[in-house]
Amino acid sequence: MADDSSPFALLCQLEKRYLTLAAPLPSPEEVVQHFSGIGFRLGQRRYVVSMGEVTEILHQPPCTALPGVKGWVNGVANLRGRLLPVLDLCGFLAQPSSSPRKQHRVLVVEQGEILVGLLVDEVFGMQQFLLDSFESQAAELNTLEAEISPFIEGIFRNPQPWLLFDPQALLADSRFLQVAA
Repeated sequence: MADDSSPFALLCQLEKRYLTLAAPLPSPEEVVQHFSGIGFRLGQRRYVVSMGEVTEILHQPPCTALPGVKGWVNGVANLRGRLLPVLDLCGFLAQPSSSPRKQHRVLVVEQGEILVGLLVDEVFGMQQFLLDSFESQAAELNTLEAEISPFIEGIFRNPQPWLLFDPQALLADSRFLQVAA
């Protein structure tokens, strides 16, 4: 018979105490599904992008201007030895920027060989939304400008609207990829 003071016996006693005092796990009906993303602002609108779509958030880095490019191309920055094109998302989407430059942030997005920095007016950090608050066919989506609507998957309400932005659709758009003026 095992000694009651042996380490194994003490572990068995702890397990018994834990099992009698532990709260039960929630049933599947009680588990609430959440969407986690990075919240940001362009002009007066709030957007959210899935956490897995953004690899990094930066202060606006110093950029080297490029000749012969469209006005929404800020230039290229050095990101730890890699060239990072920094593109003004407000400029590309024909939206007025409404914040001082010190609030601007760059969302770094990478898809395959494409690495790009998207300059936004402000970043709100991680946001969580109940999946029940998502609408893919909301009436507000029909009123979005033609420049924005191809990159919006739907809307979360928390209580104000947050547009779900799809950076992969942006990176696949031929207008976005053609930066030459």
